[in-house]
Amino acid sequence: MGQKLKIAGWISVGVVAGALTTVSLQTVARGGMTPLPLEEIQQLSAVFGLIKTDYVDQVDDRKLITDAISGMVSSLDPHSQYFDKKSFKEFREGTTGRFVGVGIEITQEDGLIKIVSPIEGSPADRAGIKTNDLITKIDDTAVKGLSLNDAVKKMRGEPNTKVTLTILRKDESRSFPVTITREEIKTQSVKARMIQPGYAWVRLSQFQERTVDDFVRKVDDLYKQDPNIKGMVLDLRNDPGGLLDAAVAISAAFLPENVTVVSTNGQLAESKSTFKASPEDYARRGSDPLKSLPAALKKVPLVVLVNEGSASASEIVAGALQDHKRATIMGAQTFGKGSVQTVRPLGPDTGIKLTTARYYTPSGRSIQAKGIVPDVMVDETAEGDLYASLRPREADLEKHLSSGQGEEVKDAAREKAREEAMKRLEEESKDKEKAKKERLPEFGSEKDFQLNQALNQLRGQAVQVSKTKTERPEAKKED
Repeated sequence: MGQKLKIAGWISVGVVAGALTTVSLQTVARGGMTPLPLEEIQQLSAVFGLIKTDYVDQVDDRKLITDAISGMVSSLDPHSQYFDKKSFKEFREGTTGRFVGVGIEITQEDGLIKIVSPIEGSPADRAGIKTNDLITKIDDTAVKGLSLNDAVKKMRGEPNTKVTLTILRKDESRSFPVTITREEIKTQSVKARMIQPGYAWVRLSQFQERTVDDFVRKVDDLYKQDPNIKGMVLDLRNDPGGLLDAAVAISAAFLPENVTVVSTNGQLAESKSTFKASPEDYARRGSDPLKSLPAALKKVPLVVLVNEGSASASEIVAGALQDHKRATIMGAQTFGKGSVQTVRPLGPDTGIKLTTARYYTPSGRSIQAKGIVPDVMVDETAEGDLYASLRPREADLEKHLSSGQGEEVKDAAREKAREEAMKRLEEESKDKEKAKKERLPEFGSEKDFQLNQALNQLRGQAVQVSKTKTERPEAKKED
């Protein structure tokens, strides 16, 4: 694929940082020379000099420059990032599904670190860390004031070493320490099993380098168990995304050959691309990794489960299958992370991850800050969505990109739902036993309400459609 393939940024143990290199009075842009603003560059140089001469303590030159780089790029959007030597190594490890740490996907909220979700089976998951927990301290260091990058560095380390996280759990009105032993995180991004005779469940928790091979192996196993599968559920709930080529490949597994999966558009010529259900657009090593899949997979009745935590690569898959009418999309409107991040090396062991384009579904819809709207809205439980409105989405992130297809409209209904959910949390925090009962069941379990509704859809039975979920308001068209 050459330069055509991009790395789709994760909502994960990510860092917000950035990069700057200026070695002359002009920078080379793709397609021409762009003059630098000399007055502003002189101001930057003047500030650097004042800090070196006037600041109360001596400051390392390298730190000043890298902090300036970080600030420059982090001001662009939540997903552009500068990689120093260590974070560049960690980023590459993350895309392979192997790294040493505690195993959490995080974001930042009010200066604290917020848990988006613990990685299934990780030390943090086993220690009881939960979605929406806040980290206030890492060992003896207060998180307030730390960048996301620095927080990640403190949580990463060598295998078998310990780190103590101080957790603030708002729904239980308590703060407590959790000591976790770091280990190599080998995330299993694909789970699959027959959940009922004739019906299969395939769950993707991330899109990594191994995801496509694992998907093919597990789907082949399912068809060996039952060559006449009647229906399949592709579960993308809380899947934060990952690698673009993996998303294209998973889409291609279900779609006719050579149809459009996703397109991208940005300033650079290489950012204006169309990715199709073709080995040319997803095969890493020349051979087609999907060639062993049974032909029946192209026709099997399919339901795709998504929710507010489905982002980036998972939205690409859901959007492609929806636009080609290959699957029924069920659940909740997705996260809305529809931007492309391209990794550019700045040296042998440093680099920059820069947002270079937006994603569009085959029909031309922008995913950014909007997400995929399900064909059938389904609540998390039979009683409704208890806390879904509290989950952050792309449109909630500071400095997020717009969709590029019109102004955003504040969702008044969601704001009201958030207020109600917060009140519910406050009330339930007083009743610990009730709070335990309200916890959502594990994905894929017998008590998984949305999965049961997906099975009803496949069997042609009645589906309990949400009475409260509505599509987030359409963007106002710009004049």
